[in-house]
Amino acid sequence: MKAEGWLFTVMTVFFAVTGLVYGFWAREPAGKAILTVAFLMSALVALFWFVQHQRKGGGRPEDRKDAEIVESSGSKGFFPPRSGYPVLTALGVALFSLGLVYALWLIVCGAVLLGFAVFGFIFQYHDRGDDGA
Repeated sequence: MKAEGWLFTVMTVFFAVTGLVYGFWAREPAGKAILTVAFLMSALVALFWFVQHQRKGGGRPEDRKDAEIVESSGSKGFFPPRSGYPVLTALGVALFSLGLVYALWLIVCGAVLLGFAVFGFIFQYHDRGDDGA
């Protein structure tokens, strides 16, 4: 996690320097706003990775130079095999976006579908009880 933190720190410095140079020479506000937002987002991600590194007490075996390959073996977590909810989410966002351009009823349909898809994403693998059913 430390390597990811440094990667995003370099991105943050790049966007800061680019934003300052662009802000000095350019006269239009859109580029300044975009570079400012890019700077803030990369700084947030860099901070996240450094906090995770500290929280884990030194990070993963991949972050240490003296680590052995066997230290990183084993279960990495739960990854769902397949799901239909990404397709429903994309369809809901598409309907909602088209509704912003064409009609209010498409916004309503897209919002309902998007709400259903997000609810499904959240509770797809939720434990339904002690019996495993």
